[in-house]
Amino acid sequence: MSMIGLLGLLVAFACCAVSLVCLGAAHITYKRRSFETSETWAWGARLATVLGAVALTVCCAVLVWCFFSGDYTIQYVLDNRSSSTGDLAWLYKLAGLWAGREGSLLFWAWLIAVFNSVLVFATRKDTRPLDNAALAVAQVVLLAFVGVLLFSESNMPFTVTDSRYFSDDGSLNAMASMVGMNTLLEHWAMAIHPPTLFIGYAGLTIPFAYALAALIVNDDSPLWVNRSTSFLMFSWVLLGAGIGLGAVWAYVVLGWGGYWGWDPVENASLLPWLIGVALIHSFTVYRQRGAFKRWSVFCACLTFSFVVLGTFITRSGLVQSVHAFEGDPVSLVLFAALIIVSLLAGIVGLLVRRGSFGVENAADDDIDSLMSKEAAYYVNNLVMVVFAVLLAYMTISSALPSWLPFGGQALSAGTYNAIARPLGILYLAVLAICPLLGWRRTEKKAFWRLARIPALCAGLLFIVLMIYFATYLLPSYQAQIDAGGATAEGLLEQGAPLYYNGLAVVGFLVASLLFFNAAFMAARALRNVRAAGGLRKRFPLFGGSVCHAAMGIILVGLIGSSMYVTEVTGYIPYDEEADTTAETFTIQDFELQYTGNSIDDLGNGNVRYTVSFDAYKDGQFVGQVHPSVQVTGTTQQQKLEASVIGFPLEDLFVVYRGVNDEGDFSMDVRVNPLISFVWVGFGLLMAGSVVSLFSKRASRKESDPADEPVALQAAETPDADVVVAEAETVEVTAEPAATEEVAMAEAVVAESAPVTAEDKDAQ
Repeated sequence: MSMIGLLGLLVAFACCAVSLVCLGAAHITYKRRSFETSETWAWGARLATVLGAVALTVCCAVLVWCFFSGDYTIQYVLDNRSSSTGDLAWLYKLAGLWAGREGSLLFWAWLIAVFNSVLVFATRKDTRPLDNAALAVAQVVLLAFVGVLLFSESNMPFTVTDSRYFSDDGSLNAMASMVGMNTLLEHWAMAIHPPTLFIGYAGLTIPFAYALAALIVNDDSPLWVNRSTSFLMFSWVLLGAGIGLGAVWAYVVLGWGGYWGWDPVENASLLPWLIGVALIHSFTVYRQRGAFKRWSVFCACLTFSFVVLGTFITRSGLVQSVHAFEGDPVSLVLFAALIIVSLLAGIVGLLVRRGSFGVENAADDDIDSLMSKEAAYYVNNLVMVVFAVLLAYMTISSALPSWLPFGGQALSAGTYNAIARPLGILYLAVLAICPLLGWRRTEKKAFWRLARIPALCAGLLFIVLMIYFATYLLPSYQAQIDAGGATAEGLLEQGAPLYYNGLAVVGFLVASLLFFNAAFMAARALRNVRAAGGLRKRFPLFGGSVCHAAMGIILVGLIGSSMYVTEVTGYIPYDEEADTTAETFTIQDFELQYTGNSIDDLGNGNVRYTVSFDAYKDGQFVGQVHPSVQVTGTTQQQKLEASVIGFPLEDLFVVYRGVNDEGDFSMDVRVNPLISFVWVGFGLLMAGSVVSLFSKRASRKESDPADEPVALQAAETPDADVVVAEAETVEVTAEPAATEEVAMAEAVVAESAPVTAEDKDAQ
């Protein structure tokens, strides 16, 4: 099995090399106007791309087969096998493929190969030099990943298992029982969290490839944006889902009561997601206005570089993290080179093509008024890029020289929060106002007509939130401060009470405005569907509005569940003979009454210790909690399993940490207010993103590559020019009253339908 896997890697590497040679030949012959020969070379490259994906599929299949069949002749399989015997044992066996260093890198390479093959099939009927160049860039990335698997010993997934792990009869000995999958990974959310992240990471290679391809072939038309938008949206959705699943796992399994701790590897997954937000908005302006071309190329390159930075952080040993693997010099050099090259390629390419990648109309990139969509989009990109770059710098600060700011320091979560909270609120404030603005400038009457009803609704919601803040959140905060100790010190380190609570109040106001502005915009998006050219053309506006509303909900949840948590830790005296406790455990208006404990043998030497309590709120029974500690027999590693009772406005979060020398129960109990808003908002964010993913986006007339004769003939069709000119005329004349989107303008021209006042308001 080890030999089959190794041969698969060799074939994949050879296919990558062959495809690049063929694509190079295709480009040279195309420039010489030998179109048939060029096409032959291009199809040879595409065939090699698909064969490389098949070879990597075989490699992954080898590991999966070994995990399920119990074949431990491959060291990676032995090191990452699961000993679970429960209902989800099959899932944990499958998760072994991506649970370790070598397998996760192989899985990632396979996903890149799959995306490259999808690109081959998606463009098979309309192959252009742009597509060939994009495929070449993507294949270079794949070549680097397969190369690090082949030429780095610590990354080779098919190393034969050392004989010292086997007895004379071929069975595993006691030494082998000391290795295996970390029990913390044996949770449904953690089993599917890595692959969703990796799909997002791999998919973001395609927008990057198309951005460089556009520079290579000197094509500044929206074609490369249209080609890569679906890949971007799909990858961004999966990346967000992966981050959310990781938060669920951290909340339930790690037992610390939170879902985000600003760990370096957590930050690494957030970085490309943040720049992805800027890239999505830049693509929108690129398609509809022919502007933000340089922003789009730069953000595509920056997104990919941050994807690689995540790999660099986890595999280089540069930064210490509970999620990181042991350092490897080959990974350090290769992934550092990928980061630098991807950024330099974009920057140098933009400098070389600065004449081509300008705007068609100089006014399109100008900001005539701060109260305009151009200004809002610009601030959106600026905030996202600045925050992502700052976050990346802070994440690797511990590896930087001490003479640099934060150099040599491992920053606390409070430091990240001090920067992220005000920046996040500022960003969402811009997001709340943007739908009310017009292109170039915003007329006061139009702004007021769109804003008055959402503002009234937002004011009512803000009053409700302030009542909750004054009667619950603020007293909880003050109680924690009055209690003193480490919790109070941590709160005060994040700002004086006036600033801390004032920030929360501003956040609630922004969340209220964002939610209702987005909700009303979503409703407007579904009106006049026929004039817009069909329901699918309304999906981008509707899906984006749903995402904006979701961010408002998430902001409310983040304020409550990260800033106003009440925590009580302590011991409950326990009488083992009588199986009773001397007292109950109280926190806020909750009371826990002991009802019993149990010890369960999970097999393979694994044991689970569970304590049970009846939970009461204001004297009323609300449910039972069963927190537990699972101990792995071979390694004595402990896995805390929290027990949670969820309410609409708060969670009762109970963790059992074992017993002390006197046999008392060690408990850690928290009340997490508004955390359900985080989960609901996250689900709504994913739903809105999926709606946008399946939308039909309209744009200005795609200008085909100038060096393609057929494209030139199509571009010279008089009817097409007339339609575009008329559509742009409608767009310009509608601007003073908060213009309708270009998709609406084109549909209006095509169907000769009048632009109504409601249509203008929808923009």
